[in-house]
Amino acid sequence: MRAAAADKSDKSISLKATEKEFGARGAGVQALTPTTIDIAGGGMTILLGPSGCGKTTMLRLIAGLETPTSGIIEVGGVNLWANGKRNSEALSHLGMVFQEANLFPWLNIEDNIALPLKLRGVKKAERLAKAHELCRLVGISGFERRMPRELSGGMRQRAAIARALINEPRILLMDEPFGALDAITRDTMNNELQRIWMETGKTVVLVTHSIGEAVFLADRIVLLSPRPGRVQEVIEVPFPRPRDQSVHHDPEFQRIVAYLRGKLDH
Repeated sequence: MRAAAADKSDKSISLKATEKEFGARGAGVQALTPTTIDIAGGGMTILLGPSGCGKTTMLRLIAGLETPTSGIIEVGGVNLWANGKRNSEALSHLGMVFQEANLFPWLNIEDNIALPLKLRGVKKAERLAKAHELCRLVGISGFERRMPRELSGGMRQRAAIARALINEPRILLMDEPFGALDAITRDTMNNELQRIWMETGKTVVLVTHSIGEAVFLADRIVLLSPRPGRVQEVIEVPFPRPRDQSVHHDPEFQRIVAYLRGKLDH
């Protein structure tokens, strides 16, 4: 059972006519057409689409890493860009995981995970206790004193997830977090992410190129069209939790995969 799950009726994230154009207005590259969508709290939402469709741009807009050309982005009911500046209250709801773990090679794992708390001035004993708690959650207990180079790619991504959770965000944003992993490790990490999500009740928004990964993880898939990106369709995924890898053999799973592949091939 999922612990402390958020009310899915809550709109954790809202995009209202949000657009992104790179370069001069009207003469640049439109990465995302004006988009309006609500992402409910407590769910696992997957952004899926072909390369260059704007899914990473949409995620970066939600994260406050890109400025929208127009429109409004709300996080936890708060305007992310108030008066042209990022709103610290909205940002406090967010944690981010990238494709690369981006751990500092000169810090051990516990210090990498605890770094955001150190930057906030949290006392060492408190921040290390929290880091150890998260190491247990993500499955790397016993490796707290290891250096990043001593860990596999999958274990480094576990540490990156722990670091993203250290400030207790309500929302976890993930940009192809398992894209650089081999197929077996990727399946393992999909299982682990589902477990972590069920235990924490976070709202997760994840970008992937993998149709199978999207259907396995998602409550809802937001399918984006080729550039300029727009929301082509929103698909609800019906399988109960927890799921294991055997769900890939379910005829309904295969039907959804085939449907999505057909959409992406056109």
